[in-house]
Amino acid sequence: MHYFTNRRGRLTTIMKSLNRSSSVMSPRILVFASLILPFFVSMALAEVHYYDFIVKEVNFTRLCENKLMLVVNESYPGPPIRARKGDTIYVNVYNEGFYGFTIHWHGVKQPRNPWFDGPEYVTQCPIAPGTNFTYQVQLTEEEGTVWWHAHSDWTRASVHGAIVVLPALGTMFPFPEPDEEEIIVFGSWYLGNLRERVEESLQPGSTETLPQSDAYTINGQPGDFLPCSINATWRRKVDHGKTYLLRLVNANIDAEFFFAIAEHNLTVVGLDGAYTKPINTRYIVVTPGQTMDVLLYANSTPGLYYMAGRQYLSTTSDTGFDHMNATAILQYNGNYTTTDAPLFPEHLPMYMSQAEAFNFTNKIRSLASPEHPVNVPKESEITTRMFITASMNSLYCAPDLGPTCVNISFATSVNNISWVNPTTDSILQAYYRNISNPIYETDFPDQPPTYFNFTDGGTTMSTVLTVQGTKVKVLDYNETVEIVFQGTNVMGGAVNHPMHLHGHSFYVLGFGFGPFDPVKDPKGYNLVDPPYVATFVTPKNGWLTIRFVADNPGVWFWHCHIDRHMTWGMEAAFIIKDGGTAETSMLPPPAQMPSCDVPLDSAIRNYEALIEKQME
Repeated sequence: MHYFTNRRGRLTTIMKSLNRSSSVMSPRILVFASLILPFFVSMALAEVHYYDFIVKEVNFTRLCENKLMLVVNESYPGPPIRARKGDTIYVNVYNEGFYGFTIHWHGVKQPRNPWFDGPEYVTQCPIAPGTNFTYQVQLTEEEGTVWWHAHSDWTRASVHGAIVVLPALGTMFPFPEPDEEEIIVFGSWYLGNLRERVEESLQPGSTETLPQSDAYTINGQPGDFLPCSINATWRRKVDHGKTYLLRLVNANIDAEFFFAIAEHNLTVVGLDGAYTKPINTRYIVVTPGQTMDVLLYANSTPGLYYMAGRQYLSTTSDTGFDHMNATAILQYNGNYTTTDAPLFPEHLPMYMSQAEAFNFTNKIRSLASPEHPVNVPKESEITTRMFITASMNSLYCAPDLGPTCVNISFATSVNNISWVNPTTDSILQAYYRNISNPIYETDFPDQPPTYFNFTDGGTTMSTVLTVQGTKVKVLDYNETVEIVFQGTNVMGGAVNHPMHLHGHSFYVLGFGFGPFDPVKDPKGYNLVDPPYVATFVTPKNGWLTIRFVADNPGVWFWHCHIDRHMTWGMEAAFIIKDGGTAETSMLPPPAQMPSCDVPLDSAIRNYEALIEKQME
């Protein structure tokens, strides 16, 4: 359900004011007024939208299996949210399921308001079954496509959807207006009860690994090549000669994704809610968590064409992953006859096509136009430098780690710290009350504990073994931060790591393969039009350098967006202190936050407890 109010009355006031004063304005002032008028018009026309999300288990049939799955408003993917740049959105989330969860607004800055950012036990506790919580989503500089998803365990596999952010009224796209648009969401499908499978694999002594998907989906359907799927394949009808804006969301749990359309080129124009220089390409690659805006020109011979996606795999083994191709059908309208099956995109790269993947990624540049400028922090402005390793590890318990520690064969870490969520309170709520211990510690390191040959598959005890912790990095307001992420090959576990930062977008200055060279590599940084994103990949056995300004006070999570890596501990958080004025300080919490008193760590136990309570 969606409804909104508007505030157009403010526009009349602004226009009258400008008209009254225009006769006495100098030419220079008139030019300045013409530049700032769209800003004031957009602010005057900002709207407030209201959505209701009813979250409950619904019956679905895929791959010949019938099962219950937690979704929003009985749909998979979930309902899209539509608004304009600068609008405010309120989403009332009702939990009619059997376990707690949260919702994150991926790519939305939420200025000064981390209370509604959503990561479980970082900014809030889960929304308990039978309760509701209303999120405020404040759009500011975002324009294009972002998305929302659950941020509790692997619940986002089925609880997710797109957020369409149109240009503010009085402004327009930086490319010719498309005739129509379409949201395309890439998803992961799992047989059985995914939550139970994840829980079982995390039990001490379990021989099961975290599950791999059994299929990929395009707008909720696996497509023609999967069992029991051919009659349900998603189709998009198009008219010859028209232009379509495709809003792509990679909601896959673990998979970077190649995507192409047979006999059609694509033009990328946006990434993570910001515009890019146009990229004309036959295929795209999108990491988990990323969103992409792509123009499709329907200029091929009328007929049927497959839209196809497959996993891009950055490991060295072609086993142990989902080899299935997800397909949908592009169908031209009109009077024509065809007896052939849809054409398949022959130019869709194969699973392990690293060169093709990075050839595409290397082309991404910010639009950097007068209307959509970049503001790359300068070298001289950097106040905090961090070098962060991302590694596969193991965790073995020593006596001093206490009775709650368990041996873990698979763990991940950043700077050799494997993250553990609090369970009794959220970090944000503890920080607001000026309480840290025992919820979190403020000593996340700026450097790894040891430097070694990061890409040689090190197996020494000092590199393999990690320690658990809930450690955050504290930043002063308005600090300029540069981070070099370094992928490692510890335990032979080198893969790509798409890093996502909450509450901010960041500039990607450069990335490359091998150990980062602090003398040579910065000479190749792009300081003119670097990508401005919320999620970007650290290459396998390689490095990624980002810069951002810490101008958003609060607690902000950052993590690898491959969920198995995050489950194993590849994450941490920033605390950004207030700036000293009301306008640069974190807002107070809403009147009602989800309670942290209810243990919600198990779907099975929660279900049984709920049934017992209903029988009392």
